[in-house]
Amino acid sequence: MYRSIACSLATLPLLAVPAMAQPLNGSIGVSVTLAPDYLGSDDYKTRILPDANLRYGDQFYLNLRDGLGWNLYHQKNWTLSPFIGYIPGRDNDGDLSRFEKIDGGITGGMRLRYQPGPWNVTLKAQTPLTGDMDGYQVILRAGWRHSISPNWSAGIGPNLIYSSKEWTQSLFRVSATDAARSGFQRYEPGDGYWRLGLSGHVNYRFSSNWSLTGLATVTRLTGDAKDSPIVRQVGESTQVLAGTVLSYHF
Repeated sequence: MYRSIACSLATLPLLAVPAMAQPLNGSIGVSVTLAPDYLGSDDYKTRILPDANLRYGDQFYLNLRDGLGWNLYHQKNWTLSPFIGYIPGRDNDGDLSRFEKIDGGITGGMRLRYQPGPWNVTLKAQTPLTGDMDGYQVILRAGWRHSISPNWSAGIGPNLIYSSKEWTQSLFRVSATDAARSGFQRYEPGDGYWRLGLSGHVNYRFSSNWSLTGLATVTRLTGDAKDSPIVRQVGESTQVLAGTVLSYHF
């Protein structure tokens, strides 16, 4: 009996090694983007930000778009993962200098991904846990990626985003205080809205560890977001983002 227990205990470190020895891989780098000053703005700002896309084996991931996630279920082409992310708010400068500032915050959510070959489809739902945002958001993305040559690859895909009534109100409401300060007409969104988009990228792997990616996205605001004075009077319902990312892979 004691010999059996001893043998069982002796095997525990051997069983733990594969779980603890999973490799950390991915990329880190820097991005330079030209994007609207805020969602719905027609003024553009250049931003230089760190970029990361990290994976710990098949269990955990960290990137700026999907946050920090745990692949709770991973079977063939399907992955289900709870995650913690971040949603930006809105500064009170430029056209909205007389508005109240909206603080961004941490979000929590669930992500379902299906990836058969070069195609991938992702459905993600999230809700704010901190900050000034309320409600929830549901994001559906599809993408196709193809290797053009050993060093070149490209991808393209549509996306569809639904923001709830409370989420829409957080960003596109003109409160009584905002209206009195700015001269804008008071506005209270009565429903959620859809955002339609199309994204594409081209990647050049110029060495074994380094790559340069060019990316572009165009989106269209609809519904109560589009009708807000924040967009209708001083903004634009069509939003464009363009940029480059320099990455080191390991």
